[in-house]
Amino acid sequence: MFDYELHWIRSAELIREAGRHRLAREARRAARGTPTGRSAPRRYPARPPRRRRFARAA
Repeated sequence: MFDYELHWIRSAELIREAGRHRLAREARRAARGTPTGRSAPRRYPARPPRRRRFARAA
């Protein structure tokens, strides 16, 4: 049971850390004045779809 509780604590900690990183990234973008979301222009071209690593079984 103890490992299970440690897992949930670590999971919650990672979620909070990801939220802080997201907020910091949005703050940097706001400081630069670039739009956020899907309307933001891409700085790199879209990649073509990747081929599968292994052939599919028939």
